[in-house]
Amino acid sequence: MLFKNKTTIVTGAASGIGKSTAELYAKEGANVVLSDIDEKKGNAAAEAINKNGGNAIFIKADVSSHDDCRSLVEQTVKHFGRLDVACNNAGIGGEQNPVADYSIENWNKVIAVNLSSVFYCMKYEIKAMLEAGGGSIVNIASILGNTSFENSAAYVSAKHGVVGLTKNAAVEYAKKNIRVNSVGPAFIHTPLIAELEKDKEAYNFLVSLHPIGRLGKPEEVAELVIWLSSDKASFVTGSYYPVDGGYLAK
Repeated sequence: MLFKNKTTIVTGAASGIGKSTAELYAKEGANVVLSDIDEKKGNAAAEAINKNGGNAIFIKADVSSHDDCRSLVEQTVKHFGRLDVACNNAGIGGEQNPVADYSIENWNKVIAVNLSSVFYCMKYEIKAMLEAGGGSIVNIASILGNTSFENSAAYVSAKHGVVGLTKNAAVEYAKKNIRVNSVGPAFIHTPLIAELEKDKEAYNFLVSLHPIGRLGKPEEVAELVIWLSSDKASFVTGSYYPVDGGYLAK
């Protein structure tokens, strides 16, 4: 097992990419801490892992709060004794408006949840990993961390920021046995996207953006996260990996 005797945190783990990633970590032997603001779904996800023979707990946290991020890491170390791996996945979409019409309130919210949260989490995760002798962090960015998308200025800015923050942390801690990488999913069939299925025109438009001819699946992203998190990727740090069905190749 890739993560036997190791402990990992996954934020935004109640559904979608985070949930699939937590399940795969557990399958590979990790002690898994699932975190989310959705307590009901988060607890259910952790219980399902335990019923399947894994070892998981749920800790509620709002990652836009640095106090919650600190507490999440502290509770993890208190419960499992260490932290070895983290997947900072939590994020939101935000409103759809051009820059001049984008609300200040939503800008601040998207930046807080999608970018500041990654800094908060890494700030405390890295300290715990240094105490454990090293570790691996995977930050979930987006294809929009590499390109633009009309009417999504806050999301695009935050995800570009995640890619840059990842590179900076990777360089700072490379000699201290901590690797930091980012993953850039395209449009993945998660609860955030599922609502669009009601609008066939909008949904088909999203599908058409991917040369592979469909949206991605959460588990397809999770497989890449697992590899990057593991010792199989021991010489990989500071990198950005799209998982996008050819989206960025166009």
